[in-house]
Amino acid sequence: MGVFAPYVCILLFLLASFLVVWRLEILSGQGVEGTVLGTIFMPYCSGMGNMVFAFVLAMNAGSGNDVVINCLFNNVTNLTLLIGAPVLIWSMDSIPRKKTKAALTEFRMGRLSLALNLVAALFFSLFVWLLASDGTLSQADGVILIALFIFWQCFHIYDVKKTNLLKKKSYPKTLPLDVLLLLLGAFAVLVSTDWLVQWFQSIETDRVPPGVLGWVSGILMVLPNALLAFYYGAKNRMDVVYTSQSGDAHICIPLCIGIFAAFQAIPTDAFLQKALLILMGLCGIHLLFVMLFGRLPRIFAALLIAAFSAFIWLGLFQ
Repeated sequence: MGVFAPYVCILLFLLASFLVVWRLEILSGQGVEGTVLGTIFMPYCSGMGNMVFAFVLAMNAGSGNDVVINCLFNNVTNLTLLIGAPVLIWSMDSIPRKKTKAALTEFRMGRLSLALNLVAALFFSLFVWLLASDGTLSQADGVILIALFIFWQCFHIYDVKKTNLLKKKSYPKTLPLDVLLLLLGAFAVLVSTDWLVQWFQSIETDRVPPGVLGWVSGILMVLPNALLAFYYGAKNRMDVVYTSQSGDAHICIPLCIGIFAAFQAIPTDAFLQKALLILMGLCGIHLLFVMLFGRLPRIFAALLIAAFSAFIWLGLFQ
């Protein structure tokens, strides 16, 4: 396709992301709870590009620094811009409009689930920060991070199964079709990302500064997250926005960094340590507001957007 090849790959990537959002909306309309969507389905779907990017770069002898930048950009964007902007535009109600006992109970359960997600994101960032303190994320460190993520997902599956059993709920009959279409979208993401990485690596290295692939891929792969955030924000489903963006943090850290490190050790630098400290601070701030107030005030949503700008300045100009 000549000079049009990169644009075709980007279009394929975005179409696959639209397919994912469409099937997630179908699942939501069939009664799948917002916390289940946000903690089980959406993180994998919106984080599919990041997982594929880490794997493809590992298979093509890429730079671990690009994977680190990609993941950190994704996580910081999720917890600042993609939560702050919907809250700033549509607000975030602290209690359900229908103040029935069942609605209040579901709201409190959702708040506890969100708080647990934020605690996990904080501890995962802490583990990576500690493992990287010696200047390298080794292959053994990568295996540890993957195992940590698998254990966390086992806990999530148990929690969802327990809730369904107690409430005598079941998944919709169309779930196999949804999974098939999501796998189709995942394959399209794999192909488009593989092509884009190979195209980027074919460019002369003296024309491309180090780390550019990480920033460019981060911008591209945050678009599905942005689509989810603004779509469900407009539908007044801030519970889904919050859980999906905080849950996606678990995909990048520890899974994506763990995937690359399991194949090839990643040298770490001061930027990684500073960015992880920023991530831990963001998780702590969100946790404070969720547990004390059950909502994020608009003034602090604006401050989160300012924090995103500060992160970009730190990464690009320092």
